[in-house]
Amino acid sequence: MRMKRWISSSLRTKLLALFIVLTTIPLMTVGMISYQKSYHSVASHSKASTMLQAEMLGTNIDNLFIDTERLLELSNNPKVIHFLLSPSETYKEAKDILRTFSLYRDTYKYESVLNISLINLYGKGISERRGIFQSNTNPLRNQHFQKLAENPDSVLRIPSAQMNNLDQIDGFAYEDRGVISIMAAVKQKITHEVIGFIIVDLDDSFIKTFCDQVKIGKTGFFYILDQHNNPIFVPPIENDDKNIIQNTPLPFPDQSSKDGYVLRTGGKPRFIVHTASLATGWTIIGIAPLQEIVAEANSIRQLIILSVVLSIIFAITLHYLLTKRLTRPIQLLQHKMRLTASGYLEAKVKPVGTDEIADLGQSFNIMVEKIKELLEQSIRKQQQLQKAELRTLQAQINPHFLYNTLDSIIWMAEAGKNDGVIQLVKALSDLFRISLNKGRDWVMIRTELAHANSYLIIQQMRYRDILDYRIDIDPELLDYPILNMTLQPLIENALYHGIKNKRGKGLIVIGGYLELSAVILTITDNGIGIPPDRLAMLRHQLEQPLQSEEEEPAEGGFGLQNVHQRLRLYFGCEYGVELESIAGAGTTIFVRIPKNKNRGN
Repeated sequence: MRMKRWISSSLRTKLLALFIVLTTIPLMTVGMISYQKSYHSVASHSKASTMLQAEMLGTNIDNLFIDTERLLELSNNPKVIHFLLSPSETYKEAKDILRTFSLYRDTYKYESVLNISLINLYGKGISERRGIFQSNTNPLRNQHFQKLAENPDSVLRIPSAQMNNLDQIDGFAYEDRGVISIMAAVKQKITHEVIGFIIVDLDDSFIKTFCDQVKIGKTGFFYILDQHNNPIFVPPIENDDKNIIQNTPLPFPDQSSKDGYVLRTGGKPRFIVHTASLATGWTIIGIAPLQEIVAEANSIRQLIILSVVLSIIFAITLHYLLTKRLTRPIQLLQHKMRLTASGYLEAKVKPVGTDEIADLGQSFNIMVEKIKELLEQSIRKQQQLQKAELRTLQAQINPHFLYNTLDSIIWMAEAGKNDGVIQLVKALSDLFRISLNKGRDWVMIRTELAHANSYLIIQQMRYRDILDYRIDIDPELLDYPILNMTLQPLIENALYHGIKNKRGKGLIVIGGYLELSAVILTITDNGIGIPPDRLAMLRHQLEQPLQSEEEEPAEGGFGLQNVHQRLRLYFGCEYGVELESIAGAGTTIFVRIPKNKNRGN
């Protein structure tokens, strides 16, 4: 009763009791299944590892034979062929052949090679140990040489047990040392007839070295049989293992045993693996107690039992401290915070409940909204600041233009040219009236053209001998909005940098046309044009940000770059000013603005 009352006392206790039941049963079930699967998996891996060791041993033996058989390339040496073909030889020829043997040894570092010998069909030979010799027996009476004579492209690898009297071919016997001889036929290059044989004697101790390096279990061992199942190498082993070797039928009649099998005898079961040496045809067999092979698998049981117990304790403790009500909302809030930190300000938390975590999520949402609002305010202020700077630049009318215009008025008044004075004063008045424009940024194209016309009237009266102009624009364009003071700086550039430096009378033409989504205005002059290098530099400058405090405006206006950057600031990077010019022929400036009649200040 007390236990039941204690469990029913609070929701947290109920959840804890329920969690213990729901956690313990699955963990114990998973533990049992994991034990079975892990045991079989680890045992399989251990057996596969043992098989891999056997294959590695076979590969090491193969690699050594492949590396050593490079010495058979000596059969292609012209000096060797000449030695085997000639009935006699000189001391120099013999010395050259021995020097060639030495060169191969120095090049490939053969540590296991005991001797290299050559012998022709008549018994004349040469070896490293004895030098030149004459065999008392016909080489073709030897069964191995007979086999090579019949199959000149084959290579024989003969262990000591099969060599019979081959170790006496050059009259030298190896005492207390096992030898493996590699034999190949030497052929005449043109007729491909067999003219002799090459024999490379290897110290077979390398097999023991390889077998000692590769371990199978703690007490297991490898032994090696030749093609006829005769032992080549058997390490020192106990009598039980000798009996197993002698009484084990040789394997391995079917492919099912290729990954090893278990041999169960009267004693402890043994695990046996085997593989074949591709280079020699030998069979490599490994034997180890099965208990050693699966020892790691047996330790899985205790490890899994311990893991299950610890997992249950850990799960109960974790649930007691951090319930789902606490951890999941925190994880969700953490995820949203990471999204926000990466720059995604649309991340929102959906608070559930009225506890402290829900309140934290609500506060997070408010914080994100405040950040978005502050960023938008900062962007708006920056844009307003840029616009204010541009308006300030717009208000800076070059005093030299005003002084020159007033001087022209005074000069015309003194000369009695009253009509010219009236026209000039009216044009100057219109110019300043449209320039100020009550502080607005936007005007219609017709107003901007009137401003440009007033400017051109003033400049034409000053430069009557060199300036003519024409405004030829489609009336359909006149009601589209444009930034105030867009055309006048460009016309000023055309006059001062194109027409003024030209001999003869210049012409400025203002035109325009419509595209699919843009209005294109053009200012064309027939002045001196722009050299290609200067044109490239100007186009590059148009792509650079405007630095008004460092820029030196051209006389009479903002300059080409100022107009371009104003247009890009208001309309975007696809709009602005483009230049086309031919040196000595003239320049055309294209002004691209959006085709939007509803645009306003």
